[in-house]
Amino acid sequence: MTSRASTKYTRNAIWFVAGGLLLFVWVIPLIWAVIVSLKSESEVLAYPPSIFFEPTLQNYRDALFGGVSILPSLGTSMIVSTATTVLTIVIAVPAAYAFARLNLRGKKWLGFYTLATQMVPPVGLVIPYFLILNKVGWLDSYQGMVTVYLTFSLPFAIWLLVSYMEDIPWEMEEAAFLDKANRFQTLWYVILPQVRGGIAVTVIFIFLNAWNEFLFAVQLGGNTVRPVTVAMYNFVSVEQTLWAKLSAAALVAMVPMIIIGIAAQKQIVKGLTVGAVKGGGRR
Repeated sequence: MTSRASTKYTRNAIWFVAGGLLLFVWVIPLIWAVIVSLKSESEVLAYPPSIFFEPTLQNYRDALFGGVSILPSLGTSMIVSTATTVLTIVIAVPAAYAFARLNLRGKKWLGFYTLATQMVPPVGLVIPYFLILNKVGWLDSYQGMVTVYLTFSLPFAIWLLVSYMEDIPWEMEEAAFLDKANRFQTLWYVILPQVRGGIAVTVIFIFLNAWNEFLFAVQLGGNTVRPVTVAMYNFVSVEQTLWAKLSAAALVAMVPMIIIGIAAQKQIVKGLTVGAVKGGGRR
């Protein structure tokens, strides 16, 4: 008994240490960014690094209200990310329902095609997207940027939602059909309430990916559509990098993600545990 208790204690200690190391690896860059954002540029470049310094909020004032303010770009990112998320969910929910619950001809091939679009390297699509958007006059426009973001957010959202919808017992849907409900009513009143957690998780991931996207934003955007990920590079030049102001801008850009994560915390936890117990088989 003593040996078993000792083994359990050792195993728990190992897991605790491993978890602490992983948490440290994740947290230390954030803590370092906060410290750098509160220093002056001269203190950031000082060697050896100064441990004790007088904190300043000037970097945040410059990032938000200075000559290269990121505030307009924060609004741009919010518009693009919100529009991408809403349109993706509106399209992905019925598409995922069709993949998960309907017997459609060619469903496997269509599903494979949808999944295969996720395997294409994004960098290989930049030039085709540029030429297409330039041809239709959507370069440096909100509709062009949202359309491009939809091409990689939709496959991800569909396959994520399919996994949640497949876990819903078929008996619930059959009971709705016996009560004379049609497909739309079944989706709205039976399926969606069961996958609210999964939808919340999907919304968070889509919004996060759209908010953090840089490759397409820097190539397909411009003066009209300039997301915050691109605007932060105003603090980077050939001569120097303003690390303090860049850190302050990056931390400000993280605030919307933190707020959304805290607000949707319960739904996210519920959505991530939906698939723990299978609800029913597939037809």
